[in-house]
Parts: sequence; structure tokens; C-alpha cells
Amino acid sequence: MREAVTLTMELRRMQNRYLISGIFVLPFTPFLYLQGQYTRYRIGRLPDAEGDPEGVVEKGGRELRLLAIGESTVAGVGVRDIEDALGGRFAHHLSQMTGSTVRWRSAGVSGITVRRTLDEVVPKLPQTEFDVILVALGGNDVFALNSPVTFRQDMSELILRLRERSPNADVLLANVPMIRDAIALPHPLKYVLSRLAKLQHFNVINLVSELEDVYYFDEVKRVDDDFFSDGVHPSATGYDAWAMDMAELFIRRSGFGQ
Repeated sequence: MREAVTLTMELRRMQNRYLISGIFVLPFTPFLYLQGQYTRYRIGRLPDAEGDPEGVVEKGGRELRLLAIGESTVAGVGVRDIEDALGGRFAHHLSQMTGSTVRWRSAGVSGITVRRTLDEVVPKLPQTEFDVILVALGGNDVFALNSPVTFRQDMSELILRLRERSPNADVLLANVPMIRDAIALPHPLKYVLSRLAKLQHFNVINLVSELEDVYYFDEVKRVDDDFFSDGVHPSATGYDAWAMDMAELFIRRSGFGQ
């Protein structure tokens, strides 16, 4: 069951913007749908990464337990080995920056939304308590055109459920993917989706401002073409750069490992 959220003035404003934009976009929906289907056909579908979804980065010092949970970026679409996907690279940089041994586990499913993560992934997580939880979701909620209220409800519930399992964990939310940079998406589809992605970006910023020990990677930079493997998903270079920036922000804001 979804958690009820309070419709603050800021959230109500975002929801109204979403509804008004939907009214303007509605006449063009058939064209945007066909454009999306054609783009999906042209790009094709890359497989998830291979390899063990659990690993360890040996560094000595104390041992940290990391969970990466999310969509295709956690499943490793765009690279061959899951160690080179978001969870593995974040574990590497977290270990390097804190001098700790990091035991990591990736629980990612391509194409999944926050709601499906709650229903399909969270129940299958081990009973292990984690010290750090990296959540990488939002892209598919944008593609599904989920509203700010729906996204906020689902993300709030996910954070609550994860904190119930690991009450002492620090949680880092990866940025909602910036559709503006996806070189494979054509206009006007890219414009419509990028506006919604930006709205959800500020939605999460507003959400985490009310929470303790929960952080959001809001220092999003524009990326070069080599960030991508297929124009949508990151390459090995993209994952590494993204994970390094997130680890740096996480340590700086949380004081973790200091």
C-alpha cells in the first residue's frame, strides 16, 4: 500500500505544473508514442551485465556493507561485467575515499519503476543490515509519465522500507536521469521527457530536505558523448565518472568515514 504524503505547497505546485503540461501535450500524445516506439526499435535493447551481483573491494580498515538498488544502471546495462556498473564502481570509489573494505551487493532490474521496486525487489533483499544504501531510480518513472505526487509517494515508501531493514544506514539517492543529455532521443520527445525529469529532480530535492541521513546527488553536470554506451545508458567510462562524483558528494555531505 502506498504511503500517504502531505501535499505541501511546493509539491502541489509541481503537481499543478505536471497537470497543466499534460493538457498541452495531450493532442501530441499519439505522435510522441510512435516516436518513442521507433526510438526503442532503432536503439535496440542492451543486455544486463554479467557476473556476480555481490563483491568486495579490499582496502583494510573497517568493513562497510553497501547495497545498490535500482533500475538498468544498477543491473549494468551498457557494460559487460556488473563490477563496472554503478554499484561496483560506487563501492570502488567509496573504498578508495574512506580507506575501508566495502562489501557490495547490486539489486537492479532493467525497466523497473520505484513502485515495481517496492513490489518485486525489496521483498527479495537479504536480511543483512547495510551501512550505505545507494538508490538509482527515476528514469523509468519519467518514461512512464508518473506524476510528482505518485513519484513522491513511492520514493517515500521505498526509503521508509529500506530504513526499516537497515535503520542505521546512510541513504544516497542517485539523480533522476537527465534526459536532456540522452543523445539517442529525438525532439520533441526529448524535450517533453526532460521537462518531467527536471520536475522530478526538484521533487526529490524537496523530499530529502525533510529527511535525516538521506542525501541526493543534485550536482548534476552535462556529460560528453562518451558517457553513453547506446545514447541512453552509461558506458564503463560514464558509470565510473558518475559513481566517483556521487561518492565524493556523499562523503562530503554525510561526513561518512571521517
